[in-house]
Amino acid sequence: MPWNKQDYPVSMKNLEPRVRHKAIEIANALLDDGYEEGRSIAIATAKAEEWDENHLTSKNSKQDTKHSSSDSKSEHGKSSSPRRHSEPVSSSKSP
Repeated sequence: MPWNKQDYPVSMKNLEPRVRHKAIEIANALLDDGYEEGRSIAIATAKAEEWDENHLTSKNSKQDTKHSSSDSKSEHGKSSSPRRHSEPVSSSKSP
């Protein structure tokens, strides 16, 4: 039985809509290839979640850009941890 956006397996109800739609697409393709329903649901869910990790939305990619810029600082010898302010250091030279 092919699934659609309104009629899909209960196990897919907690997936993000984007991931669920991809899982439905994959599950239907697996059914067409002769897989049993239970097996196609399990494979499709796993593959759709993997797909989502590899195909970030623009919202997620902006967050990754922020992380990658802080990571690049650590590549140049700077710490990626927040800076701490210290007390001024007095000079060892006498006036």
